[in-house]
Amino acid sequence: MTAPTPFNFRKVATLIATAGTLFWLYTFYHISNVPQGDRSGFQWLAVFPLGMVFGAFFLPAWLLVAIGRLPRFTTALGLCGLIAFAIIWAQLLNEFPKS
Repeated sequence: MTAPTPFNFRKVATLIATAGTLFWLYTFYHISNVPQGDRSGFQWLAVFPLGMVFGAFFLPAWLLVAIGRLPRFTTALGLCGLIAFAIIWAQLLNEFPKS
């Protein structure tokens, strides 16, 4: 009988950091396709809180994954980042002008 393999938090943290990074990049695409509204360009201000979430949660997660330290903390950090992205993005979608 073989022993069960331990749960690999490093791989999970990598997948979560990848998902957060890809979502962050997608937000640039979505913001660039938002209808102009009053043509002020203020929809681009949404980049700042999204960038702060990326910098606070996913850059440290990528660093910790790269050096192989604290995999459980890194997983939790990435999940908190995804939750923060979801909250901010839901608010931003209500603020963007509709077509």
